Formats: sequence, structure tokens, C-alpha cells
Amino acid sequence: MNDLAAEFFKCTDRERAIFEAGIKLGSIYHQYVGMPINNKNVDSAEKAIMEGVKVQPFISEASVKIRRDSLKSGEGTYSYQSLTGEMMDVEISVKYGNDTVTARMSYIEKLNYPLMYLED
Repeated sequence: MNDLAAEFFKCTDRERAIFEAGIKLGSIYHQYVGMPINNKNVDSAEKAIMEGVKVQPFISEASVKIRRDSLKSGEGTYSYQSLTGEMMDVEISVKYGNDTVTARMSYIEKLNYPLMYLED
């Protein structure tokens, strides 16, 4: 691995992978919350978010799901809504050096919050 920025990080490979995972999940949340969404574009929205994160450094896998049960039904001019953190379920794997971490952003009902956390 040739990481030109490695000299600026005073941490282990695992800590760097965790840092990178946090950056990626935060960027997904802040870039896409507010995006207009409806039943017609939900598939392409998931794909765009996933493909966007997959090109970022050290991502080995990514999965993006938007909760269909949270979408308004209907047709017409005003049938869209804004994407919220509560609607997203994102899982990413970040590999840095010999370490891989899996991080997730998912709505946790008992917290009433779209939490970003380490799964593994």
C-alpha cells in the first residue's frame, strides 16, 4: 500500500481504518440528507450513494439501503420528500494496512437517532 498521507497519522492501522470509516459515514450523512427522493428514484439514489463512497480511499465494500417503508406513496408533482438520516442504512468496510473494520449508520429506534458505529 502506498499511502502518501501516512506520515501525518500517528496511529495504528486499525485506528486509521476507524478514522477513515468515520469520515466516510459522516460525508454520506451530510452530503445526502435533504436529497429529494421518492419511489421512482430510490434505487438510483442507493446506487449513487454506494458508488460515490466506493471510490473513496480504503473502502473495500459498501452497502446502502433506503427504508422503503418511510417513503410517501403516490404520484404527482408533490409526491417526493427529503431523505433523512432515519431512512438510511449504510454499511462500509474499510481496509487499511492489515486491518479491516466494518462501520454502519443505521436508525436505532430506542435512541431515536441515526447512529454511526463500529460493527466489527
